[in-house]
Amino acid sequence: MRDHTKLRAFVLADELAIYIYTLTQKFPKDEMYGITSQMRRAAVSVPSNIVEGCTRQGEVEYLRFLEIAFGSLRELHYQLSLAQRLGYCDPALFLLCDAKSEESEKVLAALIRSIRTS
Repeated sequence: MRDHTKLRAFVLADELAIYIYTLTQKFPKDEMYGITSQMRRAAVSVPSNIVEGCTRQGEVEYLRFLEIAFGSLRELHYQLSLAQRLGYCDPALFLLCDAKSEESEKVLAALIRSIRTS
């Protein structure tokens, strides 16, 4: 079993989830079951799928969960952009989340590529 806490992809995704929860706290109350919920679910899905993938024995299953995590990360990136365009985001916190999201995507994509080529 792999130790997810040693993966930079996990650490970044975990930090991003915290940032997203902080960002969405100030979203309009009528969005609680809309974009707020969607963003929080996507944000939690990323590190959760990395953790679950790390418990899998085979590389194929591990890779599958990392790909699911990457899909959730891309989904979150879109939702973050949408929330910003709707005027829901604190500008400074948006920039922090956006940068963390992009860094997370790069690191997770690199991890996926390295597994595919091994």
